[in-house]
Amino acid sequence: MKKIKFIAVLCFSIFTACESAATNTNAVSQSDSELVTSSKGKLAGGGGGGGREEPLAQKISLEQSEQTQNAPTVIERKIIRNADLTLEANALEEAQNKITAITESKGGFVIESSQSGSDAEVTTRDTVTMTIRIPAAKFNETLDEIRRTSSRVIVENVKGQDVTEEFIDIEARLKTKKALEEQFLGIMKQSKSVEDALNIQRELADVRGEIEKIEGRKRFLENQASLSTIKIRLQAPTAFSTNSSGFLYQLKQSFGNGFDAALSFILVLVTAFIALIPFLIFIVLPIYLLIRYLLKRNRKQKLASEIAREEIRHE
Repeated sequence: MKKIKFIAVLCFSIFTACESAATNTNAVSQSDSELVTSSKGKLAGGGGGGGREEPLAQKISLEQSEQTQNAPTVIERKIIRNADLTLEANALEEAQNKITAITESKGGFVIESSQSGSDAEVTTRDTVTMTIRIPAAKFNETLDEIRRTSSRVIVENVKGQDVTEEFIDIEARLKTKKALEEQFLGIMKQSKSVEDALNIQRELADVRGEIEKIEGRKRFLENQASLSTIKIRLQAPTAFSTNSSGFLYQLKQSFGNGFDAALSFILVLVTAFIALIPFLIFIVLPIYLLIRYLLKRNRKQKLASEIAREEIRHE
């Protein structure tokens, strides 16, 4: 009798478990069907009569966003540090070589270097401009060593920007979008029609585009925070003349300026004459020869007419 009761209870338990599993399976299938229908309604613009259904992306985003916000995140601070330096150095080439060596020793690199002179006739350099990038951890010590390569610091401007909050926000958005992508991939595998698969594919393409945009901004912030930028301008010391305000110096300057003006005027005349040579050869000269020919012809005709009249008169 006890065995019969035990078998009856066991059969009832197995039947109840099977019925519960079947109910859960139907509920999951119905839920996925509703999500796909919601996505289709969003892409098609919804139907008339009843209100529009909530978009699929919004449903999943809200759920994953809540989970992401509750998850603990530990991120180190992201500080973008840059500097602008204007230095004075007696030997510009030597200072430039030292700065290049310092940059390479710190694990950085030179991304731009240019040289210029104050006068086109001067062959020595009097200005050097450089842009370098170095690891953020070596920023302060690199600045100290660069200062020591010059005789005087003219201008120094150091800037820092804390982008930790933006970086944390980007991390949270990226996790949410990736979770949304996984959800779409799972729903696409369970889609039973081509139209549903195409609708999910469009939603998935939008999500992946947003993921790429967020990842690009994240890489930019990481690059700017990990490598600091230092712009350096090296200048030669300014030479001052002791007689720059004296009468003789001003007289010499006036004479030199007058001589330069006279040379400039002569050069203008020579240039104008050279420019007129083709005009004189190809336009003025042919016109002159033509007019001269016509005048000679006119004289000959007048002379012939006078001779004819004289002959008639004598006859």
